[in-house]
Amino acid sequence: MGLFILRRLGVMVLTALCLTFIVFFLTNLYPNLEKLAKTQGNFRMTEEQVDSWLGDRGYLDNTFVKYGRWLGLAPGWVTEKDDGTIIGQCFAEGTPEGERDRYCGLMQGDWGFSLVFKDDVSTIVGVRLGATGKLMGLVMLVMVPTALLVGVLAGMREGSGLDRSLSAFSIATTATPEYVSGVVFIAVFASSAVGLKWFKGSATQAVENATFENFTLPVITIALYGMGYVARMTRASMTEVMTAQYIRTARLKGVSFGNIVLKHALRNALIAPFTVIMLQIPWLLNGVVIVETLFNYKGFGWLLVQAAGNNDIELLLAVSVVSVVVVLITQLISDIGYVYLNPRIRIS
Repeated sequence: MGLFILRRLGVMVLTALCLTFIVFFLTNLYPNLEKLAKTQGNFRMTEEQVDSWLGDRGYLDNTFVKYGRWLGLAPGWVTEKDDGTIIGQCFAEGTPEGERDRYCGLMQGDWGFSLVFKDDVSTIVGVRLGATGKLMGLVMLVMVPTALLVGVLAGMREGSGLDRSLSAFSIATTATPEYVSGVVFIAVFASSAVGLKWFKGSATQAVENATFENFTLPVITIALYGMGYVARMTRASMTEVMTAQYIRTARLKGVSFGNIVLKHALRNALIAPFTVIMLQIPWLLNGVVIVETLFNYKGFGWLLVQAAGNNDIELLLAVSVVSVVVVLITQLISDIGYVYLNPRIRIS
């Protein structure tokens, strides 16, 4: 197991470097840099002025050099202006020469500065990630038990009326996009036009103070969409287990149907859904963009939209790094859990 984890960690590091480099390359294309220069300088800047602004700040250097600076593996850029003033990536203007840092990047814990929010990127990402983490936690508490219950009940007796009803419900929830169900929920349960003012709070307030009124609709909207997929996978796995030879043997021995389901079928049926449930975490982290935008819940997905829409390169890179790390970690946990749950893999 230890060797397996080490190999996976090595693959994770290489994957993270490749994915972050691709994102870094795309965000540092010249049109994006030109827009950044005009946003921070003047929209009437000439091409020569744009190139001068970008060149002074190291944006026109080799991509691999810039990527190394961003990681903190290469020295930051240093530029001396015409008036003799020295500016640098790793120190403020006017810093004495002996106190100037040479390296500043991810390795040094420096995620950059957001030009839109006017704050450290690490602080912004931490706050918004915590808000989305709260949303994800409640969604998982609602989605996972409900999906497993629906899938197990549907898979216990394949082809029955209960199976067909629950399967139709699961397909309907998965086939309905979040922006559709979210709009319907707002119109029915929160809009004054219909009259059902059950949820009067705003999801924006839920970031600081989550209540039943302002947090229920976003949670239900996301949980319904993800629940159908997990329920279908659980149902398929339960159906396969119920036709296994050892289940037939238990029936021939006179074991009650309830004991067969709880003591023999359920544990083996949950092996495959475990992997699917773990993969819901990165989906929740990045897939809630629509819901957070729809309900104006200022979490991680909302931050991603703001960073991309405002061409905030440093913030967009940080959001991408967090997303990549979360995906890789959840896949590692999923693989380890699958090995422990499945005895055949442990023995092999």
